Amino acid sequence: MRAYYNEIDPFAAQWLRNLIAAGEIAAGDVDERSIVEVKADDLAGYNQCHFFAGIGGWSLALRLAGWPDDRAVWTGSCPCQPFSEAGSRVGTADARHLWPEWFRLIRECRPVVLFGEQVPGAVRHGWLDGVGQDLESIGYAVGPGVLSASAVDADHRRDRLWFVADAEWHEQPREEPRRGPNRRVGRVEQLLSWDAGWPDALARFRVMGDGVPRCVAATDAARNAIVPQVAAEFIAAYMEATT
Repeated sequence: MRAYYNEIDPFAAQWLRNLIAAGEIAAGDVDERSIVEVKADDLAGYNQCHFFAGIGGWSLALRLAGWPDDRAVWTGSCPCQPFSEAGSRVGTADARHLWPEWFRLIRECRPVVLFGEQVPGAVRHGWLDGVGQDLESIGYAVGPGVLSASAVDADHRRDRLWFVADAEWHEQPREEPRRGPNRRVGRVEQLLSWDAGWPDALARFRVMGDGVPRCVAATDAARNAIVPQVAAEFIAAYMEATT
């Protein structure tokens, strides 16, 4: 079973290939086309599909949470520029509002479970309402939450909106999810340390060779990535609630 990674940025796409080759994320194929060009038939045979894949944070997060590479799932972090404080903030009128394209593929392929992420500012633009309405209209149950990087001991806040959609969820009484000594849900392995801090991590990207363009591309790719440890906590909570 192989994973599918859709990422339009050439630098991030090559980073994905390097991580796949190193075994750091699930083995698979990288597609550099825009999601607008992707058809449902292109996804046949893939058990995991990662859209707007960046540098593979979702695949790493799934592993950290104990989600096997051969367990089916879709993930996506739609572009945040239409909703971000640092972006255009024109909302769904922005051409980079690509949820409708991802939803097109979800509607046609019907993955059982999918995880997504967006900046919290998208809520003010009705993005979450639209996502929830779209998914519920085709039979998914949707659960959102806002978590920050500081929740996993990072030294920066980095709030993000996370959501899960499940096509087979049935409402029923559930036990309180089990929590470890640090009151985190699940059994997330903290494989990557935050000791150096996010600013220092970005500084290391800036001193990479091959000139300024490469440094800018690396910094942008890292800055736009999800924090895998936070996503892993969200995934682990879902796994606990559905077992």
